[in-house]
Amino acid sequence: MNHLFLDTGSTSFTEFVRSYAPGLLPGRFESLATPVTDQIPHATTIVAATFAGGVVMAGDRRATAGNYISQKDMEKVFRTDDYSCMGIAGTASTGIEMARVYQVELEHYEKREGRELSVEGKANRLANMVRGNLPMAMQGMVVVPLFAAYDDNRDAGRIFSYDVGGGPYEQSGYASIGSGSLFARGALKKLYRENAPLEDIVLSCVHALYDAADDDSATGGPDVSRKIWPLISVITDEGYRRLSDEEVEGYVRQVLDLRMADPDGPTAPLR
Repeated sequence: MNHLFLDTGSTSFTEFVRSYAPGLLPGRFESLATPVTDQIPHATTIVAATFAGGVVMAGDRRATAGNYISQKDMEKVFRTDDYSCMGIAGTASTGIEMARVYQVELEHYEKREGRELSVEGKANRLANMVRGNLPMAMQGMVVVPLFAAYDDNRDAGRIFSYDVGGGPYEQSGYASIGSGSLFARGALKKLYRENAPLEDIVLSCVHALYDAADDDSATGGPDVSRKIWPLISVITDEGYRRLSDEEVEGYVRQVLDLRMADPDGPTAPLR
């Protein structure tokens, strides 16, 4: 048996794979002869916001390849361990692969050390993986994640965003990534309330995705006829939970009913 399997010498799963089989890692491909950005499905838009005792992450379901809608029900929010999750924007295939490897990275550390990484440690491990994809990002195959976790030391949710070089940057209250992020962030900026209850924050995230879809063609709104709803995950001291389609539909119906009367949605009070 190869000695690397007996003692990897590191708590990092990606470092182990890089030593033994680097070809299995994301970002392993040679430079591309021609740009393929418009030919590969891309994921948009992800939002996250903290509430009293936890954090919510939500994502739309559309994937696009240029001006073509390549998938209407893509999953972009992934559980990474019992108390964290990540959402992806950018090159869909590379982002999904990165999420899967990151799940194993956290599990590998926990099995070796007998404990979980700190929230900062989890954020930094993901930063290393984003940094490892930099050569492909320079070829146009960019992946930018959004990371959210519950921190039991603070009894609060935390959010980290990244640039193509890795980051990470901790965000206060809320954050968004993807092509519709500017519109989603604008919605969250006017609707977000610190330490608001879970239901209010979920509604704010659904409104933010609705506004993003209203102004960004790459972001998909709720598809009522096909019953395709946003993906919404909640993390508290009880762990990670993905809301059921029935729960999400309830929130979406509230937003749609309000938008029928006021297409631009709720506004923030001036005082």
